[in-house]
Amino acid sequence: MLDQLESNYDCSNANEDLPKLLQELEEWKSKSGGDSSRDTVETINRLENQIHFIRNKCGIRP
Repeated sequence: MLDQLESNYDCSNANEDLPKLLQELEEWKSKSGGDSSRDTVETINRLENQIHFIRNKCGIRP
């Protein structure tokens, strides 16, 4: 997970960051196995938000 994403995010990093975030999201979803603890849910939500932010800012279609 990236520490911080800001409006000045450099889209040239998206080719490296996006696959890492997607992989991390899949790992969290698969290991959660229905675990709805607050930490798990917050981590998954944060990863999804980071992915959405990069795709939106950089014009990348899913």
